[in-house]
Amino acid sequence: MITVTEKTVATLPVLELIEADLKTSKVPLVFFYHGWTGCKEKVLTQGYELAKQGFRVVLPDAYYHGSRASEPASKHQLEFWHIIQHSVTEFPKLVAAYNQVGYDKLGVSGLSMGGITTCALLATYPEIDAAVCLEGCPHPLAFAKQLVAAIPGANQLPAELLAQEYQQIASYDLALQPEKLAGRPLHFWHGTADEMVPYQLTADFYQAISKEAPA
Repeated sequence: MITVTEKTVATLPVLELIEADLKTSKVPLVFFYHGWTGCKEKVLTQGYELAKQGFRVVLPDAYYHGSRASEPASKHQLEFWHIIQHSVTEFPKLVAAYNQVGYDKLGVSGLSMGGITTCALLATYPEIDAAVCLEGCPHPLAFAKQLVAAIPGANQLPAELLAQEYQQIASYDLALQPEKLAGRPLHFWHGTADEMVPYQLTADFYQAISKEAPA
């Protein structure tokens, strides 16, 4: 039986899923991140499927989302990249909180915005063993520039402000530093008809790292 526990871990609201008879065991630990305007409850299906495979699964609420929202997340559209940065910064606190129970492998995954977060985490934390990116993007800087270009009057935005934002995004851009992957398994699932997150950026990254992979 899969148990679902709503709890606060390192001051952050999460759902934890695990087989009841494994609750005190040292098993692989997986964090799964939801998408834009979503919440931890909306990815329970993914959590259940992972837990069935023997993982301890943690579903966090992103900044301004779920239990952390005081108003609709859509009102924070201009803070999209800051939300991802929050998840990247908060990750070590979540992992540290599970040191007491222990884990033998560490994985991350996520959907859409959560997939972008997944790739950002891979680019930042070498202790992650494997990852799965669902409809996300390993090249957030290129994606951010596409989004800005689509904003009416974007050429009126302060150049200094944009440069500062782009610098922050580049710091966790996996496509700009593919060596950070360091041979770790990374699985992509992305539909070509995705109108929210560009498929082509993911395909280009996959082709680039596939050429560099040993035969």
